[in-house]
Amino acid sequence: MRKRTIGTDPRTRREVSVLSLGAMLFGTLTDEATSFAVLDRYVEAGGTFIDTSNNYAYWQDGSQGGTSEEVLGRWRASRGITDEVVIATKLGARPKAPGTGFIENGEGLSAEVIRASSEASRKRLGVEKLDLLYAHIEDTAVPLAETVHAFGELVNGGTVGLLGVSNHWSWRVERARHIAAQAGLPGYEVLQYGHTYLRRRGDRPGLLSQDGDQAAVQGDLIAYLKESPELTLVAYSPLLGGAYVRDDKPLGPSFDHAGTPARLAALDAVARETGATRNQVVLAWLLGGELPVIPLVGASSVAQLEESLGALELELTGEQRDLLDRAR
Repeated sequence: MRKRTIGTDPRTRREVSVLSLGAMLFGTLTDEATSFAVLDRYVEAGGTFIDTSNNYAYWQDGSQGGTSEEVLGRWRASRGITDEVVIATKLGARPKAPGTGFIENGEGLSAEVIRASSEASRKRLGVEKLDLLYAHIEDTAVPLAETVHAFGELVNGGTVGLLGVSNHWSWRVERARHIAAQAGLPGYEVLQYGHTYLRRRGDRPGLLSQDGDQAAVQGDLIAYLKESPELTLVAYSPLLGGAYVRDDKPLGPSFDHAGTPARLAALDAVARETGATRNQVVLAWLLGGELPVIPLVGASSVAQLEESLGALELELTGEQRDLLDRAR
């Protein structure tokens, strides 16, 4: 599998596979034996970039989360996995108590939480250092400087490698990076957002804000990333939970606009021409675009993973990419 480098500091940057594997439902909806089989096949195919969070998947088992991290920790130990696989995790959206959610009762991004939750994740994963740690969601109740300093101190202390941020307004990402630079601290280098071929409406409230969907890639974030090539975009939910290929998985109101049918028609045209599935064309489009993207795919079976791996062999022609890009 092809690789790319994330991070700029020679002391912390890592080489990772261009396709990342999401472990969100490992240990809950996906049993441990199947999770291990998917992980084994991913690594066998050359995959080296796995994603989880300290709150996965609390909504499935009524816990506060951590099950996915625990499964990954057991898998690492049983397979003798060390530095060859980069595991990213997140903090900030773990419920403070079982039976609650992160919206009304999330742990947040205070310095105290960052220190305690990162240590708990290290123990669940069975690692001395977290390869990549994200701020999962915004916490406007805590001064941004407090969050930035707490994350930077973890890197300087040797318990975290790279820092990332997810589901934040782009202006707050830039402000946080500025605070870190002014203080001489490591800052966010990897950005994880929802991104796919179909365009989301920018006028609809999101899960985290009534002002719009700050969890999805929009034009301002794309422009920011193009101007900041030192940053890496990791695209979660690129396949929309199966909505591209399953009639029982509706796209939802975020995609209810005139551009969606045109984009789907272009997608189908390229799929027919290449003999690939819609999912594979979406992944190939993300992988080979002007803006480098690392798609983050989930898989509840080895067969699902195989379909995503097949996208790595799909090279879109200039004409095919132009057809996909021009569809409005």
